[in-house]
Amino acid sequence: MLSGSVSVKFVGVFVVLYVGVNTIKDLWDIYGNLQNSLVYVMKHFIARALGLIAFPFFLYLFYFFIHLSVLSKSGNGDGFYSSAFQSQLEGNSLYNASMPLELAYGAEITLKNSRTGGGYLHSHIHLYPENVGARQQQITTYSHKDFNNKWLVKKWNEEPGDWEDEEPVELVKNGDLIRLEHVPTGRNLHSHREPAPVTKRHFQITGYGENGIGDINDVWRVEIVKGHDGENVKTVVNKFKLIHYLVGCALMSHNVQLPKWGFEQMEVTCSPNLHDSNTIWNIEDNVFPNLPNTSFEIYAPNFIEKFLESHTVMFQGNSGLKPKEGEVTSQPWQWPINYRGQWFSAVEGYKVYLLGNPIIWWGNIVIMTVFVLVYFVNAFREQRGYKDDLRNKQRRELSLNACGWLTLAWALHYLPFYFMGRILYFHHYFPALLFSSMLTGVVLDYLLHSIMNIFPKILATSLHFIFIGLIYSSLIYSFYLFSPLAYGMFEGSSENENSTVRGLKWLETWEF
Repeated sequence: MLSGSVSVKFVGVFVVLYVGVNTIKDLWDIYGNLQNSLVYVMKHFIARALGLIAFPFFLYLFYFFIHLSVLSKSGNGDGFYSSAFQSQLEGNSLYNASMPLELAYGAEITLKNSRTGGGYLHSHIHLYPENVGARQQQITTYSHKDFNNKWLVKKWNEEPGDWEDEEPVELVKNGDLIRLEHVPTGRNLHSHREPAPVTKRHFQITGYGENGIGDINDVWRVEIVKGHDGENVKTVVNKFKLIHYLVGCALMSHNVQLPKWGFEQMEVTCSPNLHDSNTIWNIEDNVFPNLPNTSFEIYAPNFIEKFLESHTVMFQGNSGLKPKEGEVTSQPWQWPINYRGQWFSAVEGYKVYLLGNPIIWWGNIVIMTVFVLVYFVNAFREQRGYKDDLRNKQRRELSLNACGWLTLAWALHYLPFYFMGRILYFHHYFPALLFSSMLTGVVLDYLLHSIMNIFPKILATSLHFIFIGLIYSSLIYSFYLFSPLAYGMFEGSSENENSTVRGLKWLETWEF
């Protein structure tokens, strides 16, 4: 269950946390029983460590072994992964690829930021808007493969010859000064002391010049990470920094997203902090016909490396989700009270509105409040020395203990969302709803048994079935009443006379 819950969605981590708390409590009780030897306690500890930690972990690894073995094809999200990872995806340009191992002047390359989930150095014909640094061509990083990711490597002070020329090949070395010309637009990678568009403490990166002719601010120094002087720059293998010759800052990309004018691509800046890990790049594609090609299969990552990278990418992607234009999001405080639903789909005139059943949603809130009151009433009764018969006491302790654990499970699946910076939706409350609904069932069962003890047995039995019937009837009728929301409704407002949801808009915040 533990490995399965996390495999479906990362919210399953809260299930693992809940089971962990329960296990610690269980072991603490075993340890506190003086009739148990330390050997007995250790046996229980080892059994739980194996059954609840080791086995689920290796089962989870096995799931991803199957996942990474079966899902071996290329897709439009390849760019989120490292070049080495992509080389294992069938259909990717790096799969079974052969290209020059070393970088030569005159080569056409793509540069990828080496952080996990890093994008490709990218440009397009659009300029930075007014009052956003110099009004020059935008430079961004883009997570998808695109012709606008291609750059021509040039010496800092001369233009490269044609590939057909029989000139000797000159390799780019660690410490060389170079220029990078954007192949589609002919503008050079450029920086100056204007502030970056979003990260104002950094310097702006632009595309500058015409047909590769620019100025001294287009010059960059190549610094291979842990490289030595004169070392040749290698494709995929080497990680390096590009240091601006005049300003002394390093080309950098991070998770900061540009506004709409930058097509919400990632900001590229020139960072004064040369030690920032986001300033590290590698060459992914290297096109230069005058050098022999080399297969990159030997640099393929193993399973554990792919497992770790895929999880890092998933975590970064999950935490970096932003709402689309016009998209309605929600806040955690809205979920338990069913404040607002969410349009789930709209196809061929049919619409589905995702909304909680208000009878269940609001009933759970009421019952949770009742549980708190019952808990404190019983606590005060015990403190004052009230005596109950053994059977009722056992039922009360069993019920309240179960309610306490279910409340903890609800809190663990709900409260963490208040501290998350990512975009949130109504459906994020559903795991917590499951536990609050179970809590409602346990509390109702406890209350019914407690009330029935007041009446004679025959009358109590009749009342018990009447109450159960009322509960089931209200649930079934509420489902029938709101089923058009779940099964789909025709276009139109709930105020229309012929609408299938007419009269169901109990709150103004419901948007149907």
